[in-house]
Amino acid sequence: MNVLELLAALVVILVAAELFTNGIEWFGHKLNLAEGAVGSVLAAVGTALPETMIPLVAIIASTRADDPAATQHIGVGAILGAPFMLATLAMFVTGVGVIGWARRRRTGRRMPIDTRVLGMDIRYFFVAYAIAVAAALVPADLSWLRYVAIAFLLGIYAWYVKSHFEADPSVDATDLAPLRFRRVDLRYNRRVPDVPRLRVVALQVLVALGMIVGGAVIFVDAVEHIASSAGLDPALLALVIAPIATELPEKFNSLIWVRQGKDTLAMGNITGAMVFQSCIPTAIGVVLAAEAWTITPGTLISFASAGIAFASTALIFLPMIRRGSLSGGHLLIGGLFYVVYLGFVLARLGGLL
Repeated sequence: MNVLELLAALVVILVAAELFTNGIEWFGHKLNLAEGAVGSVLAAVGTALPETMIPLVAIIASTRADDPAATQHIGVGAILGAPFMLATLAMFVTGVGVIGWARRRRTGRRMPIDTRVLGMDIRYFFVAYAIAVAAALVPADLSWLRYVAIAFLLGIYAWYVKSHFEADPSVDATDLAPLRFRRVDLRYNRRVPDVPRLRVVALQVLVALGMIVGGAVIFVDAVEHIASSAGLDPALLALVIAPIATELPEKFNSLIWVRQGKDTLAMGNITGAMVFQSCIPTAIGVVLAAEAWTITPGTLISFASAGIAFASTALIFLPMIRRGSLSGGHLLIGGLFYVVYLGFVLARLGGLL
C-alpha cells in the first residue's frame, strides 16, 4: 500500500510541477520580472515550502516529545540535509536530464545560463550558510551572537530577493507555452486567447502549489512508513531520506525547464532554493533548536553535510564563474559527493566510524 501511495504521490507531483513551471513563467511575465526573480525566488521558495515544514514541525513538537533532544536533532538534521541534497543529488539529477535530452536541445550538453544570476545565488549561499554553520560554534556564554547571526541571515535573504526583483525583466511571452488554465476564463479566453489574465495565472500557480504540497505530504508519509518498516535509524531518515523525499520530487520543475532549454530557470530553481534553505530554515534552527544547533560528536554527522555541500557547490560553480559557462556533465560532480557522504553516514550509523 505504501508503495502505491509513493507512486501516486509522484504522479501528482509530476503533474503539479508541469502546471507550476508553466504558471510561474506566466506570473513572471505578467509582473514584468527577470528570469532570476522567477526561477531563484518565486519557483525556489514555492517548491521549498513543503520541506521547510518538516524541521519546523519537528522542532516545535520537541517541546512535547518524550525525548526533546532527539526530536530537535531530527529537525536540525532535516535543515542541514536540504542544502546538502540540493548541492549534490539535485545537481546530479539535473545533469542527467541535460545529458539525456542533449539531442533534442539546441545547445546539447552545454547550458546557456545567465552566469550573473547563478553566480549571485552561489555567493549569497556561501555567505549565508557559513554564518549559519558558524552559529553552531558560538559558546553558551555568548549566546547573544546567535541573534546577531539570525539578523544577518534574514537581512541577507531580504537583500537577495530585492536584488532579483530589481533586475531587468527577461521573461519573453514568445518563449511561453499557453497557460494550461487559460480556458477557465472562458469569456476572456475567446476574446484574447493568447494572453491570460493575472487572476487565472495566480489560480494555476496556487493549485499547482497545493498539489505539490499535498503530493509531498503523501510522499513523505509513505517514505517514513517504509523506513519504519525497514527499521531504519531516525537520523538516517532526517539526514538522507527526508530531504530526498521532500526536495527531489519538487525539482522536477528543473527537469521540465531543462527539457525546454530554459537552463537559467532550471538552475535558478535549485540555487535559489539553496539560498532560501541556508537563510530561513537555518535561522529557525538557530533560535528554536539552540541546544541541537551546536557541533558536538553527536551532531558531527549532520554538520559534516554542510562541508560536503560547500565542496560540491565550489567545484561545480567556481569554474562556471571563471569560464562563464556550464555543462550538464559538470553537474554530475554532485552525485560523487552524495555517494561519498552517504557512505560516511552508513559507516557512522553502522558503528564503523
